[in-house]
Amino acid sequence: MIELGLGRISRLVRQTPQPWKAIHVAGTNGKGSICAYLSAMLHASGVRCGRFTSPHLIDRWDCITINEQTVKESVFREAEGLVKKENEAEDIGASEFELLTATAFGVFAREKIEMGVVEVGLGGRLDATNVIRNKAVTVISKIGLDHQSFLGNTIEEIARQKAGIMRSGVPCVLDRSNPPAVLKVVEDYAKEIGTDVVLSSTESSFLDELSQEDYEPHEWQNLACAYTAFHLAYTKQESPLHRLSPAIQNVNWPGRLQVTDIRSLTGRQEPVLLDGAHNVQSAQVLQMYVDRKLRKSGSKIIWVVAASQGKELEGILKPLLHSDDFVAAVEFGAVDGMPWVQAMDSKDILSAASNSGVKKTQLYNAGADLSGALRWAATVADGDPIVIAGSLYLVSDVLRLLRTAKAFKDHILG
Repeated sequence: MIELGLGRISRLVRQTPQPWKAIHVAGTNGKGSICAYLSAMLHASGVRCGRFTSPHLIDRWDCITINEQTVKESVFREAEGLVKKENEAEDIGASEFELLTATAFGVFAREKIEMGVVEVGLGGRLDATNVIRNKAVTVISKIGLDHQSFLGNTIEEIARQKAGIMRSGVPCVLDRSNPPAVLKVVEDYAKEIGTDVVLSSTESSFLDELSQEDYEPHEWQNLACAYTAFHLAYTKQESPLHRLSPAIQNVNWPGRLQVTDIRSLTGRQEPVLLDGAHNVQSAQVLQMYVDRKLRKSGSKIIWVVAASQGKELEGILKPLLHSDDFVAAVEFGAVDGMPWVQAMDSKDILSAASNSGVKKTQLYNAGADLSGALRWAATVADGDPIVIAGSLYLVSDVLRLLRTAKAFKDHILG
């Protein structure tokens, strides 16, 4: 269950030292990528850096990194054990995400980081991560409609919740590609609390070293946000610019336009596209990529789709699906540490696909059988493109299946 508010998390981290400075990142889309770019730049600059993003991708502890390395499971579990003990002893009743946030901050304290890059879980103002004590910079990425039941029904209401991470005297980097309504809400709030908004900028001699053609438009916008924030947060005299380009070019953010191989699961030789697009805005980004890179004249796309309950799935699918496409609907499995997340019924996914113009003869109900959905997709595709999308939790399930298949193969050959 999601329970927004700072009362419980404040009690939970009361004894946890927070000497580190934070870059706090909110928004609807692009938060994770911005965090990945930022932590890579800080690490390349010799700053001991921790990163906390959510949700986790494969294992619960992979949401926390220290100097670009996933925290060891033993370190995570020790920190988590202390947090849970505190929660029980004080009868705090913290939510799962609050426990996870406190665990991340506990790991940061133990690892003696200098800077933490922290992604907001949901919203901003009342999100557990907003208990950060020492913010150097805040960042607000692209804002769209998502989680309306928690954040408000208009983009202005949602922007106001996201703007709640801002602090007096702490600069806020805002993605300049946001609509004017969002810019106004954030800038008005900045004046109200007494701080400055810095619009993200690609006008930088540093970015001139990179080729914009190597990035999707939204990736370039995210990179601009990250570099602008880095420029504000990095206060050491030594210039690290020569180290940043290689670090950025090596950033790998799984589950976003990720090209992967499912041969071990299906026998298919051609790669597939894996993307966690789960709202209208991210679906539009995926659509642009698919139409430009994968759709050839007259070719079909085979989709493997899952979604969380409560998502506006028709709004997500309509820009993606063509009448000649095929769709396998599947339900992702239970999400470790996030019991409030429930998969949408595969029948409801098929209904949304049908309403988006796909013929019923081109739909397949895989239920909870992800392996079956992938095999069906590979058979129907016969070499045509396959895209797996609709949920980061589906992405996680696919990556776990691939890891299990690799471990089995290594065991047999070893």
